[in-house]
Order: sequence, then C-alpha cells, then structure tokens
Amino acid sequence: MQYSDIGIDLGTASVLVYIRGKGVVLKEPSVVAFDRDTNKIKAIGEDARLMLGRTPGNIVAVRPLRQGVISDYTVTEKMMKYFIQKAIGRRTYRKPRIAVCVPSGVTEVEKKAVEDATYQAGAREVSIIEEPIAAAIGAGIDIAKPCGNMIVDIGGGTTDIAVISLGGTVESTSIKIAGDDFDDAIVRYMRKKHNLLIGDRTAEDIKIKIGCAFKTNDIKYLDVRGRNLVTGLPVTVRISSEETREALEDTTAKIVDAIHSVLEKTPPELASDIGERGIVLTGGGSLLRGLEELISDRMGINTMTAEEPMTAVAIGTGKYVEFLAGYKEDI
Repeated sequence: MQYSDIGIDLGTASVLVYIRGKGVVLKEPSVVAFDRDTNKIKAIGEDARLMLGRTPGNIVAVRPLRQGVISDYTVTEKMMKYFIQKAIGRRTYRKPRIAVCVPSGVTEVEKKAVEDATYQAGAREVSIIEEPIAAAIGAGIDIAKPCGNMIVDIGGGTTDIAVISLGGTVESTSIKIAGDDFDDAIVRYMRKKHNLLIGDRTAEDIKIKIGCAFKTNDIKYLDVRGRNLVTGLPVTVRISSEETREALEDTTAKIVDAIHSVLEKTPPELASDIGERGIVLTGGGSLLRGLEELISDRMGINTMTAEEPMTAVAIGTGKYVEFLAGYKEDI
C-alpha cells in the first residue's frame, strides 16, 4: 500500500491530514459533538463546528485539544480514528506509519498521550515531530544546512517560535497565545466598548474579515450582530478594522515579545543569518492582516509569510515521514 505514510497536524483549531503521494487530503475543525446522556458521538469536524454555541443541554460540542495539548484523551482518540479512516478509506490492509506534530513546549507525558492516541487510532509506527521543524520543512526551508532560520508558527492554541539549524532546534519557545486568544480579545473588546455580547464564531468571523494588527490607511468595516448587554436584545453594531487593531494590540505584542526573547538567546552567527534571511511566519494565525508589518517594524528584520501557511505544518509532517522512510531504507 503506497499510501501508508501519513502526516497529521493535530491542531487546537483544526486537524490536517497529509498522505504521501497525495498531499493534504483532509482539513477539518478539531471539534467533537457528543450526547452527554448516552456518551455517544453525534458529529466530528465541520458538522460539529456548526454546533458550537448552538446545542441543546444534552449535546455538547467540545474541542478535545486545548492549547495544542490533549485535554480529553478518549474523545481525541475517536476523533483521530475518524479522520484517519476518512482520509485513507476503510479498506487498508496495512496499518499506516504516522507522524504527528506537537508544539515544541510539550512535556514527555503529553507526547506520550499523543503517541498512545495515535496507536489506538490504528498506526503501525508513530513519530512525534515538533511543530516548528514541520512548519519549516512545509514552508520549503532546507533545514539540513548549517545556517539559521527563524520560524514563527501561529496556530489556534499555541505560537511556536524556533531558530533552526542543521535539522534541529537551536533555541525555541512555545507560548499559549495564538489565534484563539485573538478571538477572545475581540469578544472582550466588543463587550467593553460596545456593550455587545458575541460568540466565539462571530469573533472569528470579525478576525478573518477585517482583523488587523498594524495601522493602515485601508480601513474596512463590518456589521456585527450580537446581544446588547443593557437591553438584552439582539442588535447590529458597525465596527472598523482599526478597532480590531486596538482589540488585538496586547495579544500581538505578547507574540512580538516572545520572538524578541528567542532572538536574544540565539547565538550571534545564527542571529546574523536570520537578519539576512528574515523571519518566516506559518500557521493560520499568520494570516492576520498587518502581522508581517508589525513584526518587521518592531524587530527591524524582514518578515514574510509562507506560501501556504495553513497547510505548511501538515505538509512538513508528511515530508518528515518520507524523509524518515528514505533514511531507514538507506541504513
């Protein structure tokens, strides 16, 4: 079975599955809806995401991964099994080799939980790869060379920042501030500034449509529906992209600070490489308008976003499996 090598980007917000020879075949939200009374799973993925914040009492839509780490083991295992079967089809005679991606700051216990869940989901062999390495491979960086590359992977639950050289991580940090925190910041801002209560999905829509991290002259507007906290009735409020910049200011500043602290610890030779080559952004959070400009402005280093930031980690994880397969055949 030639499609037996799989790379999985097990993200807080979404799960991507890469199959050797086919590319990224599946991208679904990492949400599971199950019935509390019977403990039966009702829906997984996109179907479950549509239920977030819209379910009756007995059905709950949950995200089994919190900040890149498994928070609900059994649900994660079922979710992975479902996605793997959906990606490769049920008719496989040979169990697949699977590489799974985890944030760089996870503990051995958390790694073990991911490994066990992957074996339970039907893997023959499991490799755990750190997110920045996978992101760098997926972004097309040749990590085997002895020169410094800085990668900033902004996911849903964690932001991984690493300096990579000779195929390994030289300096890295993982902060639990990322795309979900952008959403939370927008929810808080709308409540404080407009007395408007909105849900996470609406906040995400605002972030995607008009979210902004750096002052620009191109101001966009969006009508947002929510519940007025004073009257308790549904109302529509018009907000601008400049307001989202204000809302996201603290959160984006924390990411910039984390990049700064990694650069401070980087050996001078590698730091000069990064100054020359620039900083590469990957992950869904890097799609926030103006983030590139903000980092460039604060760091004084050219910053660019990878071509396919959303799928870079999944592609890198899959290529890592291929690299390992080739490596083992060579020995």
